[in-house]
Amino acid sequence: MKLYYSPGACSLSPHIVLHEAGLVFTPVLASTKSHKLQDGTDFYTINPLGYVPVLELDDGTRLFEGPAIVQYLADQAPHKNLAPANGTLPRYRLQQWLNFISTEIHKGFSPLFKPNTPEEYKAIARQNLLGRLQWLDGELAGRDWLVGEHFSVADAYLFTVTNWAQHVGLDISGLQHLAAYRQRIAARPAVQAAMQAEGLLK
Repeated sequence: MKLYYSPGACSLSPHIVLHEAGLVFTPVLASTKSHKLQDGTDFYTINPLGYVPVLELDDGTRLFEGPAIVQYLADQAPHKNLAPANGTLPRYRLQQWLNFISTEIHKGFSPLFKPNTPEEYKAIARQNLLGRLQWLDGELAGRDWLVGEHFSVADAYLFTVTNWAQHVGLDISGLQHLAAYRQRIAARPAVQAAMQAEGLLK
């Protein structure tokens, strides 16, 4: 398998999951600015939409969209308990969290990364994001993980997107449950390995 990624982008989530699952893969750096691979290949030939992550299977089949990719990876290593079994209520709960993170948190950051977004709109976007994260902080009270008793692919995704807060000037230091949750995830060897590989550790 190949994972097309950009350092610190949302592709960190499947990168973490690949390490957690112990699957053999080749990381391929893709610039989201030049849309080129290191060998000069046009990244649009890999993903016509031009963004990461992309998971390329050994037969050449490609999967797009992080929430789909991480569930596929989890299902390749069911003994790792990275996702509940298909067809069970906990699996639908996992999908609920993946959808929430994707639509309410991940996309909430998007205008904050765009230089042409008006500052007054960025202020509103930060406030909206903070409101979602405050709710999430309450949900994390008294629990270690988002789904059940195990670290799951949803935790990898939430960790990845909340990493962006400081970069865009969003102060989440007062969210104590979220902070403790993030520390638990950051300490995991697979998370350390993925972040090290992407040059994100100082």
